[in-house]
Amino acid sequence: MIRITKQTDYGIVLLTHLAGAPERHVNAPELAGETHLPLPMVSKILKILVREGLLASHRGVKGGYSLSRPPGAISMAEVVTALEGPIAITECIDDNGGCEHSTACAVRGRWHRINTALREALAGISLAEMTDAPRPEPKLVTLGGRPALAITA
Repeated sequence: MIRITKQTDYGIVLLTHLAGAPERHVNAPELAGETHLPLPMVSKILKILVREGLLASHRGVKGGYSLSRPPGAISMAEVVTALEGPIAITECIDDNGGCEHSTACAVRGRWHRINTALREALAGISLAEMTDAPRPEPKLVTLGGRPALAITA
């Protein structure tokens, strides 16, 4: 099974929460409370995201953390790379990988193709797309003379 770590999962939760109000500065305890995540993990993730340039840290009374760029300008590939390291689905993807069979492996090139597709898929999804969009409210419309609920996008 291929899975991202809990740290990356929580990092995405934090970033999407911040993306919901990108002009707001939020401190670690507030973020932990609002997202229901453990404060030690939130603090650790925020430090990584600042170091990797995805968040900005603001000092002072109205300080806290905010996105370093608009949510539409941050890709999920950047987020995953910041929290997991380079996207490499197998050891042989990285030329410094530890596989002793990589030079004679018949499927190595195919793994590169799969890895590239995965990286491109993540690069094609922005943080803005991961943020909960407001849901349209149902409206009462008339269908064939009878009232019915319709949801418009």
